[in-house]
Amino acid sequence: MRALRILLIVVVILGGLFVIADRVAVHFAENEAADKVRSTEGLDATPDVSIKGFPFLTQVASGELDDVVVDIKDYEADTGTAGKTIRIDDLHADMKDVTFSGDYSSATAQTATGTALVSYDELLKNAATEPVDIGLGYTGKVVGLGDGGNGKIKVTLEVNGPAVDNQRVNVLSAVTVKNNTVQVHADNLPKLPGISLVEDRFRQASDFDQAIDQLPGGIKLDSVKAAADGVEIAVKGSNVKLAG
Repeated sequence: MRALRILLIVVVILGGLFVIADRVAVHFAENEAADKVRSTEGLDATPDVSIKGFPFLTQVASGELDDVVVDIKDYEADTGTAGKTIRIDDLHADMKDVTFSGDYSSATAQTATGTALVSYDELLKNAATEPVDIGLGYTGKVVGLGDGGNGKIKVTLEVNGPAVDNQRVNVLSAVTVKNNTVQVHADNLPKLPGISLVEDRFRQASDFDQAIDQLPGGIKLDSVKAAADGVEIAVKGSNVKLAG
């Protein structure tokens, strides 16, 4: 019985040491991966990298990690316009089945899904914030964006013309994604006293597109919806490079 007790104690101690070693190893790997992502993507700050699953050391031995989560704050995404970027407040990516090179200089996820949050103030930068001729002597410009409920964006326009002066109107707009571009399209024209606006001309003020491109690892925009603080974008990708 004494020998059995000693054996159990040894097993418990060894198990505890293995867990400690495993957690130390995963913490080191997370820090190394975060530094590598920062370097690869040219980030101003180090992202958060979390390697899921236990034990970590057996995953390393197999050459593949089950699940790696990357969180990046204030990511400056390309817009397709020279010198112009758009800030993503929170970029969250869940990488599955991540293979890596022997020296850990590169890593590729078989699939990735995630979310990106773009504030309304940031999205407003590409709207018609300067007066646009909408016909019949009237001009319009976008002065605000917000959550319109039911997945819609509330677009606030300021209209000036013969019968109105600094008249503000709200229109509900659908928000969609196409080819890595967020598209905002008004459902209906505003109702203004004595004004019959030409739809195509009005939409030059109310509708706009915002490209969001060159996201980390080549992930792409998938879908979008309006939320309280901005637009929430679902992203996805395959053969996504975390580093290298």
